[in-house]
Amino acid sequence: MIISRTPYRISFFGGGSDYPEWYLKNSGEVIAATINKYVYISCRDLPPFFKHKYRIVYSKIEQIKDLRSINHKAIREALLLFNKNIKSNLGLEIHYDGDLPSKSGVASSSAFVVGLLNLLNTFFLKKSISKNNLTLKSLFLEQKILKETVGSQDQTITSYGGFNSIKFLRSGEIKVTPIIKKSKVLKDLSSRLFLVFTGIKRTANYIARTYVEKLDNTKRNYILEILQHVKLAKFFLSNNNFDDFGLLLNETWKVKRSLSASVSSYKIDSIYNKGINNGAIGGKLLGAGGGGFFLFYVPEDKQTFFIKNMKNFIVIPVEFENCGSKIIFSTEN
Repeated sequence: MIISRTPYRISFFGGGSDYPEWYLKNSGEVIAATINKYVYISCRDLPPFFKHKYRIVYSKIEQIKDLRSINHKAIREALLLFNKNIKSNLGLEIHYDGDLPSKSGVASSSAFVVGLLNLLNTFFLKKSISKNNLTLKSLFLEQKILKETVGSQDQTITSYGGFNSIKFLRSGEIKVTPIIKKSKVLKDLSSRLFLVFTGIKRTANYIARTYVEKLDNTKRNYILEILQHVKLAKFFLSNNNFDDFGLLLNETWKVKRSLSASVSSYKIDSIYNKGINNGAIGGKLLGAGGGGFFLFYVPEDKQTFFIKNMKNFIVIPVEFENCGSKIIFSTEN
């Protein structure tokens, strides 16, 4: 048996510029970080004592005989990539668990793909895979095989881990550069960040399609403004100016809301306003929009007040992690 662990992520600035539709023409950059909440996936040979050959456990349980009959698209297509390595006389069991809900803006789908490919690479090929190759294989699976309208930051940051600037070049090259390395600085920043669950699940692929495929001049200007926020954020972080970093989240959220009417709603706006009115000085909805988690920046002297008045929501303090996707258990020698 082998188990992979892959972190969820927080995207701070630059979202939208990481879609190939944008960066292959204009280049892009994001600031993102992984947190200590994880997707866990296990894989083992299934003994030949069952009528089924494949057992897939997630929100559903699939017990089937033929690989191509697997309903879970990501698992089916990932296994097909390793089809020649699958032993014909043995079955396979794959089991998924996650610390946070799916479709909630923290890159759960990409973290799953990254963790799955990391797992299968180790399981079938008996060797580790580099962070760069894991990123590229995950992008290929999601964007080319599954044909999802997704950006490229989620696969990158969940593969690498850490608090990074990720640049997307017009050549297609991706450059990952750590912004904050010192654990004390990371802890000081994370101690001011909270995730607030809206209770709304949404399909990021649909939300993203409403603006990614229509990058006209107006939306182009919005993304250029978002990229200016990336530069400002890096400046604030280089000076440990966390409050201005937090305030800037408001500005990038305003621009993001302008990308599509599907990004926000009356309920989402009311949650955001409640957070700001109860101590947060900045915040933004994570992911493509439409629901999921809000990220709020709350100064230390306002946190007790904030948590008390947001008690009707699930509030999660943020802690960063630096490992990215990794194999945490293996019975292989």
